[in-house]
Amino acid sequence: MADQSMDARRIARDQESRIAAAAAVGLNAARPLFDYQTSMLRLMADNFELIARNYEQGIEAFSNAIEQQHHQARQAAE
Repeated sequence: MADQSMDARRIARDQESRIAAAAAVGLNAARPLFDYQTSMLRLMADNFELIARNYEQGIEAFSNAIEQQHHQARQAAE
């Protein structure tokens, strides 16, 4: 009877170690994918920041041109 319980424990321990090994292999295989996705997200964030910066510069240039035209029109009216 004691041999059977020891065999059951050994079998359970072997199964646990196999499951743990399979999980480790799976996570190690998925790591490059996670790294790739992280780098793609960083690249997208950098691009969004660049787009926002260019948009702000364009709006600023446009508003400066409107102000300058308004100022010139006011001077011409005087």
